Parts: sequence; C-alpha cells; structure tokens
Amino acid sequence: MSTERRVQQQPAYILHHRPFRDSSQILDIVTRDHGRIALVARGSRAAKSRLRGVLRPFLPLRVSWVSRSDLGTLTGAEASGPPVGLRGDAMFSAYYVNELLLHFLHRHDPQPEIFALYAEAVAALGAAHDVARCLRQFELELLSLLGYAVNFEHESGTHKNLDPDRHYEYRVEQGPAPVERSSGPLVFTGAMLLSVQARRFDEPEVLRAATRLLRALIAHHLGGKELKSRKVLIELHRGRIATNEEQTSDSD
Repeated sequence: MSTERRVQQQPAYILHHRPFRDSSQILDIVTRDHGRIALVARGSRAAKSRLRGVLRPFLPLRVSWVSRSDLGTLTGAEASGPPVGLRGDAMFSAYYVNELLLHFLHRHDPQPEIFALYAEAVAALGAAHDVARCLRQFELELLSLLGYAVNFEHESGTHKNLDPDRHYEYRVEQGPAPVERSSGPLVFTGAMLLSVQARRFDEPEVLRAATRLLRALIAHHLGGKELKSRKVLIELHRGRIATNEEQTSDSD
C-alpha cells in the first residue's frame, strides 16, 4: 500500500496545463525542492473556482498537494509574487523555455539550481528588449546544469586550447574538431567559439553563431522531438520577413 505524502507551500511555476474531466485540469509543475511533478487541480476550471486566476504559467506560486502515486492532487495554491508581463516574442520564448523543462527534467528529480535559473529567465524575458540574448544565456546554463556543458576550450581528442585563427567543426558528442574547410552548418572559428563562451551576445555575429550551435545541440539531446513553441516562433519570423519584403516591393 502506497504512503500518502503531503507537501505544503512549495515554491513552484506551472509549465503546462490541460483539461481533465468536466471542470478540472492536470498541471505540469516545476517545484524548487521536488522537481517536476504532475497534479490534478479538481474543479479549477469551474466558473466560481478561486484558483482560476492563479493557476497560470509564469506566475510565481506556492503550492500544496497530497500524493499517493505519480499523479498528486493539488490542495492549495497562491501567488508568491507579481505576474511577469510577457508579450509577443517574449511570451512565445517563455513557452519555449517551459517546453525545454518539460522535455529535459525527469519527474520527482529535485533541481533547485534549474528552478532558480528558470525564475531568472522568465523575469529576464519580461524585461528584455532582445529575447534571443536571454534565450541563449538560458540554454547554455541549462545544458551545463543538465550535464551537457558545451566545450569551448579544448580541441576534441588532443585537448589543446582552441586556436582563435583555426576553423573547427563542433561535433555534438566530441566537441570542436579542427577542419580545413571554413563553411558548414557547425563550422566556426576558434575566435567565434571563444566569443560565444564569453557570452558576447551584443555582437550580432556571435549571437547568430550561438543560435546555430545551440539549436543543433538541443535538437540532438531532445532526440528528434519537435518543440511546438519554436515552430511557432520560426513561422512568425518568416511571416514578418515576408510582410517586410512585400512592403518594400510596394514602396519601390
């Protein structure tokens, strides 16, 4: 017989929610001390539920629950801070961050450092004018905390320090390997890799290189799983480019 477990006032954020039965929902939540968990919030979608305005993403919460299995039952939730104002690209980027945690975090595996990183990332996206810089910072830190730290210092195989003037192909399982060619999806100069390591994301070329590298690394570690939020962001940007081109054509 399983033992009942009760947790009170745990710092948390909602990563995802989906309807359950007539008026309830199932919540995927990241907590500070208990990792990622799933809870049933009974009656929370009812018109008179006091939780309707509380159970939403990007709002810092304190939640309480009881569980006897992998799926627990929410017993209380309250906001522990003001909601983060997210709009446009910042909103879609925050959902992308949520998707990364849903895919990478195992249930009931406490990761307080990742919880703190997530809270910082959401706050930064709410205040940022350049969300891409925030995302690259988050991705690098997340991969490091997950044990997938990006090697920016040594050549694959030889462990020599990177030569700023050489070209390297970044191989996901090995790191930077010296190559004679200067082009390719994951070919970078040593200087560029060192710039990404230094987080010089105010430089457009460095930011683009970081985006290219991290996109490939995350796709590899996701094992082919597609992120819905990233697909939406890409489609939005393509739509904007097409609109800008049409406006330019009309003005000629």
